[in-house]
Amino acid sequence: MRTHAMERNALIAGALAMGLVVLVSNIAVGYPINDWLTWGALTYPLAFLVKDLTNRILGASPARRVVYVGFAVGVVLSIVFADLRIALASGSAFLLAQLLDIWIFDRLRRQSWWKAPIVSSLIASALDTAVFFTAAFAFTTLPWMTWALGDYAAKLAMAAVLLAPFRAVLAALPVAWRQSETTRV
Repeated sequence: MRTHAMERNALIAGALAMGLVVLVSNIAVGYPINDWLTWGALTYPLAFLVKDLTNRILGASPARRVVYVGFAVGVVLSIVFADLRIALASGSAFLLAQLLDIWIFDRLRRQSWWKAPIVSSLIASALDTAVFFTAAFAFTTLPWMTWALGDYAAKLAMAAVLLAPFRAVLAALPVAWRQSETTRV
């Protein structure tokens, strides 16, 4: 049986993971792989995995709490360890996209197991990419528009790749946790 302490620990772990992903991604975005991609494009989609698992297992309201705490932790750490403009752009894009993702995921949660995470990630990733790259790099000489296109393509690919770990984590959960997969709102 699942307890309040177990749920609290899951929320704390999710929020810390979210904050860490945001920090690492905000540092990694400063390191281009080529004219189309930065290392941040490969780390940031993990935030969608963390949030989707929280949403599926605990529900939309706990997922929003993970996003709010992850947002605060990520922005504070990013202000300390990354560029201020990137930290603020990231925080804005993160909060808007993650909350949109939760809303879409919650509307699709009763459909096939893969629809909610893939559809919500694809739509929210488009918003995240547009807001972040415009706010972080507009009016600079950096190739931010090609980075944005490459970033979105990487997010699409990562959304597909991360379906396997999403399903594996759900399958590995004890029965007490799995029983609420589709009933929590």
